[in-house]
Amino acid sequence: MPHPGTMQPMLTTESAIAAVAAGLVDCTLPAAEWTHEAHFAAALWMLRHQPGFNTAAMAPIIRGYNLACGKENSDTAGYHETITRASLAAAAAALAAMPGAPLPEVLARLLAGPCGGSGWLLAYWRRETLFSPAARRAWLAPDLAPLPFQSN
Repeated sequence: MPHPGTMQPMLTTESAIAAVAAGLVDCTLPAAEWTHEAHFAAALWMLRHQPGFNTAAMAPIIRGYNLACGKENSDTAGYHETITRASLAAAAAALAAMPGAPLPEVLARLLAGPCGGSGWLLAYWRRETLFSPAARRAWLAPDLAPLPFQSN
């Protein structure tokens, strides 16, 4: 069973969350600010403000951002399909659980729960599976326990 997160949110305003999403999209977000919290903040903003947003839309954004930051997208680094899909599913479930709530509140609750720690996915996948080239390239279903929410 995953342990609740202990992360104290830093992104506490709608404008701060919007700025992270914009910085990701236009590749101006400093790499040091692309944190676990920022990943979820950007996902929440995009899911709420871009109807139909999904992994297919997020993948090129993250890949482009990585390249702009001088990082590669390979079998060992950069974009990760399984993590992206699971994270977007977690963000979508958080939004569904708090319809209409301000994004900072949704983000705070998400980070206070099982997804709050950066290693949250290891409650559902073995490390070898999650960090395999196959999981980076395509969705691999959890091999320890099912996700508590539907993946997109």
